[in-house]
Amino acid sequence: MAREAGVLSPRARAIRGLLTGYALFIYLFLFAPIVLLVLFSFNDNQYSSFPITGWTTAWYRQVFGDYEIQDALRTTLKVALVVTVVSVVLGTAAAFPLVRSRLRFPAGLRVTMTLPIMIPGILIGISLLILFTQTLHFNLSWKTAVIGQSLYTTPFVLLLVAARLEGFDRNLERAASDLGANTFNRLRLVVLPLIFPAILAGALFAFTLSFDEFVITYFIIGASNTLPIYIYTQIRFGITPEVNALASLVLVASIALVSLAFLLPAGYRLSRRAIRSRGTRRQPKVVPEAVGATEL
Repeated sequence: MAREAGVLSPRARAIRGLLTGYALFIYLFLFAPIVLLVLFSFNDNQYSSFPITGWTTAWYRQVFGDYEIQDALRTTLKVALVVTVVSVVLGTAAAFPLVRSRLRFPAGLRVTMTLPIMIPGILIGISLLILFTQTLHFNLSWKTAVIGQSLYTTPFVLLLVAARLEGFDRNLERAASDLGANTFNRLRLVVLPLIFPAILAGALFAFTLSFDEFVITYFIIGASNTLPIYIYTQIRFGITPEVNALASLVLVASIALVSLAFLLPAGYRLSRRAIRSRGTRRQPKVVPEAVGATEL
């Protein structure tokens, strides 16, 4: 006898229960350390471990009052902002020939341009260290860190903008040309506004990746410190509640930036639709002239 629709057999229910338990275990395995990190940042216990002796925000106050953390934060933000600008300019400029040029091997060129994503960061860091110190004889500083991080973050911007350009309707540019727009005006008034969400998402991703970058930066930043490097130097002497508080703040900032990378393009599209619909409603209605009002 066939079973009724929607009624599961005992075996199917058992399999569903096992899969649900497995999924919960995976989520617990992934997020439990992060939850403990945030939990211990509010623990009054100075050894950053159980038991929780009380709740306090004193460790966060120490973070905001530490001049070394403030200096590392300034360096991190300075590097991240410059890396974002460099990555957006280079990634956006490289996306146009990658998508629109008639290249013989476009797939191979795409792989080549995105190769820094697939190469381990330690290899990039060591190779740049040798290049800067033994070949070019540069002094390592935050500027060399900008070069190394830009090498890593630019492919992300390139992929986002290239994906947007591949779905771009070229008929819009042709229509603008028919209306008298030159190349610069087509780029300024048609192309850039339509690919702006991808550029914005790439900028936020580049800033987030630069803000969190450790491996490449550790090799080529010299005597300067960023927040990830400061945290690393502190945990070598033991994990303290202050480090937990600082790591929690970095976590919140990273989540906020990644969320903006997804939300701002969607909000931009919605606002443009609202502006267009509002402009359509405000257009004056054409009243047809009275026909036959005066007969000859």
